[in-house]
Amino acid sequence: MESASQGPLSDSMTDVPVDNAAASARTSAPEGLTLAEEEELRSELAKVEEEIGTLRQVLAAKERHCGELKRKLGLTPLDGLKQNLSKSWHDVQVSNAYVKTSEKLGEWNEKVTQSDLYLSASNTLEDWNEKLTQSEAYKKTQETLSQAGQKTSAALSNVGSVISRKLGDMRAHPFSHSFSSYSIRHSISMPAMRNSATFKSFEDRVGTIKSRVVGSRENSTDGLHSPPGAGDKPPQDSAPF
Repeated sequence: MESASQGPLSDSMTDVPVDNAAASARTSAPEGLTLAEEEELRSELAKVEEEIGTLRQVLAAKERHCGELKRKLGLTPLDGLKQNLSKSWHDVQVSNAYVKTSEKLGEWNEKVTQSDLYLSASNTLEDWNEKLTQSEAYKKTQETLSQAGQKTSAALSNVGSVISRKLGDMRAHPFSHSFSSYSIRHSISMPAMRNSATFKSFEDRVGTIKSRVVGSRENSTDGLHSPPGAGDKPPQDSAPF
């Protein structure tokens, strides 16, 4: 039974061919090169990789030194970015692609401006502009706006004159806070206001208050210094307001 079970497995293992060519390719040199040339190339490759590593270290040290110099000079990363952008834009402007593109755009612009369609459209717009400016509606609108501007300027000028005159009158005739008859009569010099009902009512109220104050003072004085019976005499009214 063991021989029967191992028979197919042993047959499949013995039937697998051995790739002798692939095994020999791993050890043999590339096509067209001898073993000595391969060793020489591998040695040179190792040296180049070592030099690349050394240059990377040197570059990193140079970048650190450059950063220290910029920091001492007060140059920020933003300044470096601006400088790089300016240099890049300058390089773009002097590049052949940019010069050729600018020349092409100039040629296209000249062709468009010299084309019949562009000239016809330009002439049509000029005709429309001339007709519009010569039309009656345009002239009336322009005159209306001009008159409105003149009226507005005149109104503003009149308002300024009135305000200036009022301020001058206030400086020339300052209003007194005293309730005496002299200050009221001389601070308001307009006859129309003096004869108005409001002014007369205000004048009567001030006169009444003044008579009450004077009467109370006389009563208190008579009560202290005058003989009995003198208090029956009515207080003498003050001068008319």
